Amino acid sequence: MKKIISLITALMLSAALLAGCGSTGSGSADQTDTQENSGTQTQAEPVDVNVMALKGPTAMGMVKLMDDADSGNVDTENYSFGIAASADEVTPKLIQGEADIAAVPANLASVLYNKTEGQIQVLAVNTLGVLYIVENGDSIQSVSDLAGRTIYASGKGSTPEYALNFILEKNGLTPGTDVTVEWKSEHSECVSALAQDPEGIAMLPQPFVTTAQAKNPNLKTALDLTEEWDKVMENEETKSSLLTGVVVVRKEFAEENPEAVEDFMERYADSVEYVNDNVEEAAELVGNYDIVAADVAVKAIPECNIVCITGEDMKEQLSGYLTVLKDANPESIGGELPGDDFYYIQ
Repeated sequence: MKKIISLITALMLSAALLAGCGSTGSGSADQTDTQENSGTQTQAEPVDVNVMALKGPTAMGMVKLMDDADSGNVDTENYSFGIAASADEVTPKLIQGEADIAAVPANLASVLYNKTEGQIQVLAVNTLGVLYIVENGDSIQSVSDLAGRTIYASGKGSTPEYALNFILEKNGLTPGTDVTVEWKSEHSECVSALAQDPEGIAMLPQPFVTTAQAKNPNLKTALDLTEEWDKVMENEETKSSLLTGVVVVRKEFAEENPEAVEDFMERYADSVEYVNDNVEEAAELVGNYDIVAADVAVKAIPECNIVCITGEDMKEQLSGYLTVLKDANPESIGGELPGDDFYYIQ
């Protein structure tokens, strides 16, 4: 019996020693984690991140990040930025892998998703609606006041037309019957039409509204179509927002470089906050990057609805918006609504 007790005691001591070794190992792991978190461990090599954006509101929120990267104040990843004049320049670069992340029109993101069979994902909504109804006088106080009037607008057959029609119809007005829309090929033609028609009304986007008001001080913003969209959504089961732009990523890049995507999103959110909180300084950066002139940007930024909406909120707002566009014209979103994998949610 004494031998058995001695054997059991020896086994218990051995187990205690092994447990002690396990604790020491765990402590080493904790110490390693602490070292990694404190930055004393060697970090992963920076990844090349090629980012593109379009001239206009969808690029404005990026300017602080762009400036930080160009000034050498970002050492986590190797960022390279490009500003394009039209979406036609961005699309092939995304498809061919020359661009990893891009700010593009919201409906184009869906078109690219369908065209590439799911190889494009959306990271964030970066710009809400930028469409406004402007007039020379003070006769438009609500959407109902548009009844019997003529609106000069550009963008027929694209998202501006679908957004306007949606808001008119939700307010009980039938486009072409209750409201006449005279479509022009360019925004500048709308402004010219206003100059010749003292009672004229136009639908214009920012920052073109600011540019037009600089030429015609009597031009007044009558309705913010983003706000009008929100009003008609109050009683809808499926929620959505009027959107202009989103930030997308190539799925392959996101899967291979999740840390780089996370780094970009954190810095991008900070950049958007800086732009909205420091309008004058941000406007100078917008001018420096030739997105729009600084004197236009300083007045336009507060009206451009620059945001960084991610996660489930992004999915709800964007999917609802794309549903409205699909109902108007399926081809405007590439034929079909994107699947759940379209939305990059971590």
